[in-house]
Amino acid sequence: MSKSVPTFLQDESDDRETDTASESSYQLGRIKKSPSSLTNLSCSSGMTSLSSVSSSVMSIYSGDFGNVDVKGNIQFAIDYVDQLNEFHIFIAQCKDLAIGDVKKQRSDPYVKSYLLPEKYKLGKRKTSVRKKTLNPVYNEILRTPAAAFELESRGEIKLAFQYVPQPVGGKKTPTTGEVHIWVKECNDLPILRVNKLNSFVKCTILPDTSRKSRQKTRTVAKTTNPVFNHTMVYDGFRREDLKEACVELTVWDHNKLANHFLGGLRIGLGTGKSYGTAVDWMDSTSDEISLWEKMMNSPNTWVEGTLPLRMLMVAKMAK
Repeated sequence: MSKSVPTFLQDESDDRETDTASESSYQLGRIKKSPSSLTNLSCSSGMTSLSSVSSSVMSIYSGDFGNVDVKGNIQFAIDYVDQLNEFHIFIAQCKDLAIGDVKKQRSDPYVKSYLLPEKYKLGKRKTSVRKKTLNPVYNEILRTPAAAFELESRGEIKLAFQYVPQPVGGKKTPTTGEVHIWVKECNDLPILRVNKLNSFVKCTILPDTSRKSRQKTRTVAKTTNPVFNHTMVYDGFRREDLKEACVELTVWDHNKLANHFLGGLRIGLGTGKSYGTAVDWMDSTSDEISLWEKMMNSPNTWVEGTLPLRMLMVAKMAK
């Protein structure tokens, strides 16, 4: 989680003052059900066993906490209900939390959960706020429908690749070359906001996560089928580098407050390793691998494909 939460939180607003629970959460007292009665719907008994976690997440969220000493613990249980096709997170209580407002000497705590790698509101749930307490009792269940994260709803992207060997220093034998990436269009992108989708495509060549590795297309407004026709060029590639690198393409919805992740893909050999080191981003699907192999085997020739977008744990960018 530490790799992805900072990016994941970029669309967050300051909702500490709200006293409204998530639409997909409910208090057990209202419906007179216990965690164990809910798990009777499935074949597991995960909700009957509560877990307590006590650990600082200050480094994960990288926020400005001032002089607040992050502390306390949370008691919760997690279950998957087969008949409902839902994840249920039972939030029981917290104990010995830090004082959030040092001046007023008070805290108004609530619990928020995320189902990664989804970063938009589909994957976010929160409890109601308990005011003026360091030991809040919630007894609420946060429900996250698994159907909201089906890969089929991500849309697809049409693109082409080309490897262009180039002589260096006047030598006749090519030693390094360029990878050309032609982002043509996307189709059937998911709509996150009513009748508004302003999309663009971002590209990074892994394992390089520096700013110089990032390129992106223009933003195409108000359509789920944007046409980009944008070519990106990366140089300095030896033929052996093509076996170790991976092209990460991600599609985003842009608005004034934040960019929301729509889907992506990774074009590479999918070996799980890069230059001898195991990496989680070298996870290309068979279709993504096939396109990369065609490019490697056909220098100076455009190879084209239309691939489904999928959920990714987007690589964390270096400054």
